[in-house]
Amino acid sequence: MTTRPHLWQGSFVDDEEAARRLADLPALAAQALAEPLPTELVLAACERLADALGTPGDPAHTRLLAELASGNGDLDEAAATLAEIAGAIARPALERKLRRELGGLRPERFTRPDARDTVFEAWAPVGLLVHIAPGNAAAVAPLSVVEGLLTGNLNVLKTSSGDTLLAQHLLAELAAADPTGALARRIVVLRFPSARTDWLRLLCEPADAVAVWGGEEAVRSVAELVPPGCRLVEWGHRISLAYLTRDTWSDPAVLDALAADVCRFEQQACSSPQVVYLDTEDEDEVFAFAERFAVHLADASAASSRPEPDPAEHAEITTTELVARLEEHLGLTRVIAAEDGSWRVLADTRPALAASPLHRSIWVKPLPRASVMTVLRPMRRYLQTAAIGGSRADVARLSQAVVAAGVLRVTPVGGMLDSYHGEPHDGVYALQRYSRRVAVRADDTFATTACLDDLAGPEPVPAAPGGPLLDKAGVQEQLRTLAPDHAQLYFRSGGSTGAPALSVFTNADYDTQMRASAHGLLAAGFNPARDRAANLFYCGGMYGSFISFFSILERLNATQLPIAAGPDHAATAEALVTYRADTVFGMPSYLWQLFHAQRDALRAYGGIRKVFYGGEHFTAEQRRVLTEEFGVEVIRSAAYGSTDLGPLGYQCTHAEGSVHHVLTELHTLEILDPEADRPVAAGQPGRLVFTTRTRAGQRLERYQIGDLGRTVDGPCPCGSHAPRIELLGRHGDVVRVGTYFLNVRRLGQVAEEHLGYRGELQLLLDTDVDRERVTVRLDERYAPDPGTARAAFLTAVPELGSAVAEGLLTCTVERAPTTAFERTPTSGKLRTVIDRRPNGLTSGPATA
Repeated sequence: MTTRPHLWQGSFVDDEEAARRLADLPALAAQALAEPLPTELVLAACERLADALGTPGDPAHTRLLAELASGNGDLDEAAATLAEIAGAIARPALERKLRRELGGLRPERFTRPDARDTVFEAWAPVGLLVHIAPGNAAAVAPLSVVEGLLTGNLNVLKTSSGDTLLAQHLLAELAAADPTGALARRIVVLRFPSARTDWLRLLCEPADAVAVWGGEEAVRSVAELVPPGCRLVEWGHRISLAYLTRDTWSDPAVLDALAADVCRFEQQACSSPQVVYLDTEDEDEVFAFAERFAVHLADASAASSRPEPDPAEHAEITTTELVARLEEHLGLTRVIAAEDGSWRVLADTRPALAASPLHRSIWVKPLPRASVMTVLRPMRRYLQTAAIGGSRADVARLSQAVVAAGVLRVTPVGGMLDSYHGEPHDGVYALQRYSRRVAVRADDTFATTACLDDLAGPEPVPAAPGGPLLDKAGVQEQLRTLAPDHAQLYFRSGGSTGAPALSVFTNADYDTQMRASAHGLLAAGFNPARDRAANLFYCGGMYGSFISFFSILERLNATQLPIAAGPDHAATAEALVTYRADTVFGMPSYLWQLFHAQRDALRAYGGIRKVFYGGEHFTAEQRRVLTEEFGVEVIRSAAYGSTDLGPLGYQCTHAEGSVHHVLTELHTLEILDPEADRPVAAGQPGRLVFTTRTRAGQRLERYQIGDLGRTVDGPCPCGSHAPRIELLGRHGDVVRVGTYFLNVRRLGQVAEEHLGYRGELQLLLDTDVDRERVTVRLDERYAPDPGTARAAFLTAVPELGSAVAEGLLTCTVERAPTTAFERTPTSGKLRTVIDRRPNGLTSGPATA
């Protein structure tokens, strides 16, 4: 036996050291709980450990397998237990559990459940959580600690003195998978007998909650040590049953499935059947069923090995069987048992629920459905699972009946021991029992604060992974092998930077991203309690903008008009006026057309106060016109994002130009040198490279999306500690022509600053016989004389002037109607560069 059986915050210690540290447990709790534990750290560590446990030959797998097998020497059973643990702590399983039980992946963050109110709610740890684990289920103890970590608690686990050190070593591996050390500081595992009440008392006295497994006596002994106000979470012994209607009790497939449930785990699980009820009052039918079922149970038992019961268990089996045989003489029972004692069917004419002695022992009793409540309700505190065999209507009616009587789970016959990720345990969600729901009610000065935590300090963000960079082609290649369960929602990009690309999400990931984007919209100044929003993004063709903002506004509980962009500007303006829209969402190019096509109607209305845009940018001159001529008060980016990654950033009310806060709850950002794969210095421009942490089945790591940007240092006046970046355009905004590099954005700035131009600008590249040709296309409604414009461009853009002077290219300016500007068919985005040269590429604007 090891001399250091206890794990204390990452170190193995002996009894003497554990006793010394136990005396300081209250101080340890205060110290550990003062440090927040981000859920993302727990998820990341569990993911690493799950990968190791699922890889035979991995050092962690080898060590834990040996430790687990040391208990009974059964390597197959040990491997199955490790596989069970690996599946339970895999990231998809834990994310589903978090969503089901606590409503999202970051339950510890103070967010607004109803965006119309400035009330922030979160799930907080209950505090010092003591787990008193059972000795008959190896996986229970470490998984309960994982649940305690997901809820941010300091976890102290007591294991039985007869247990292996699996829990200690498994949780040590989990702690080692967290490079920050935060998990290690939240884990203590002690192995000692329950008779050592002095240690039990030291555990329970400072506890905020105690989770205990076991029978009534075990729970009662712990309850006596729990101080007033401490939450006692009881995971007591339960009893489960099967209920068969006349239609199913003669079906061989049903009986085979029931026999398999009886044999699995030797009925040691609370969900194992101990009684089979038949929907009848006829004693002869009960005895006849017992004879038939015995044949199926014999076959199932022969197909699986079984451990020998210990002396106490054997005595209980023998006593129960002997009493039942004696009652045969009274006509009350009938016993059918294997000659070698490996199984037994105990038929009893009395319907009262009775516990089985387990080890493949099953009662068969009559219970007409009209008596379900009368017979089962007195045992409601002990009921857990009922497997119902019957027609669809029978299953529906009997489910209502047994649940009313106290049953917590209803399953098909043969599936009693099966479960699903996020399933309630004994009628409750464990994560909620290990948490407190807390609230902060704030005043209207917090109207643009979506998450209170952003004001308290920067969010810990996992470091970007190493490895190669990912591009759009790599993302498309991943989709070829994507599992169907991870491909539930399909979008296509607008195609402004080339051919439209496919992007795929799970519905859960989409929901997470839309909620994050909704938080960003609050920060941008959208007020769901008062604003009346018109969604004027393009819709159809699998393009995501319209449906995404429909979802975002829906999650904000906002008033919205889902109009969508369309060619009938008069009808759109009429809808805006009729339904009193005061806020519009859409592409700048479309909104610009709308405001000018319906200039008189919208100026007369004067009700549009806010404009939120995406996909393109408004120029300074366009902003001036909207503000001065149409009375718009707020013009702000609705989101910065991309079709494949989803929302990446948001603007706050203090953001200027193309500055955005990064959505660090979803992504990790790197900024790399434009010419080399190395980080740039703070504040220097570079390529934006994102790693997303919220995409099931896809590894979008170090994805270079084609945008350029730089970090913005210093605190933001809005008070948020979320990092900021300034978007500087796309790689495609810089084109090589005539041996020189031209920046499309620079041409736009020259047009605005030197010519007072306020329309759209498009660059067309082509080839003449002996040189390349650049054509700058301007909106005829605002463009000056082409000659004047050409002279301004050649003077203000030195590289363009030099290329023309050297005879390397021809430069012209054309005035064209807005209908002549080429746009992507799905999104309506302006194609800023039309490259018609051989092997030319078409470019679009940044995705903010």
